[in-house]
Amino acid sequence: MENFKLDLKGFYENNILSYLENLQNHPINLIMLIIDLVIVIFLLVNSFKVVKNTRMWQLIKGIFFLIIATWISGIFKLNILNYILTAVMNWGVLALIVIFQPELRRGLEQLGTSKFTRFFGLDKSIEVKTKENIYKISIAATELSATKTGALIVIERDIKINDIIETGIIMDAEISPQLLVNIFVPRTPLHDGAVVISDHKIAAASCMLPLADDKDIAKELGTRHRAAIGISKETDSIVVVVSEETGKISIAKDGTLIADVKEETLKKILIKYLITARNMGTITKTKEKLKKKKEKEEKVEEEEK
Repeated sequence: MENFKLDLKGFYENNILSYLENLQNHPINLIMLIIDLVIVIFLLVNSFKVVKNTRMWQLIKGIFFLIIATWISGIFKLNILNYILTAVMNWGVLALIVIFQPELRRGLEQLGTSKFTRFFGLDKSIEVKTKENIYKISIAATELSATKTGALIVIERDIKINDIIETGIIMDAEISPQLLVNIFVPRTPLHDGAVVISDHKIAAASCMLPLADDKDIAKELGTRHRAAIGISKETDSIVVVVSEETGKISIAKDGTLIADVKEETLKKILIKYLITARNMGTITKTKEKLKKKKEKEEKVEEEEK
């Protein structure tokens, strides 16, 4: 026990204490230490996200246990156990390379690819992602139209509709034409109601929407179309509707219905209101800010004169 205390004291004086003194004498090293820690923590967090719930995660836990066991056996002078564990660790590196050769190869192949950039948080721009989602929604709507499968897809914009999302089944799933088509298959648990798309994901399915009760709405419009008009009137959401009777695709916006649109037209309308109009709004706001700033500077100059 006395030897253990001496080892700890020696480790503290020779490593930790000397390192702290070095940081005190050279403050620039402290900045580099902070940068180093931030990078390491960032890599560890993202690596954890990648390997979590995979078979590699079980192996990592085993390796971590071996490292701790080797370290403890060295501290307590368990020489035979320490020798065995050290040998296992040394040969284990080669074994890992052989066992996980396909995974390592895929990881190296992903350098510079979109998966690698997503790992470092360099994801696609919002505009590109929105456009991809528009194409996916358009493909799904066209397939549903061909089979005359009724559908109701609400695309959230600036006004949040969490109260609508909470009425359905939470999904938080990536958008894909296959999933959207599958949701609206008749006589399945989620087909009745609306799908809500929020933050580039399918937030929920089987959601309940408020119905429009305006007298000037055509009587031949069904519940789906009235629901689409209702939510588009109360919020700034864009709604894609597929009629179960005719298979025609319609778009609801600001309480009005654009009826019988084809796939290309659907894409153009969604791009117009989900990308172009929003970008123009941002540009307009920026111009207004610059104008106000210029007017304020001119006013200050006049007062100084």
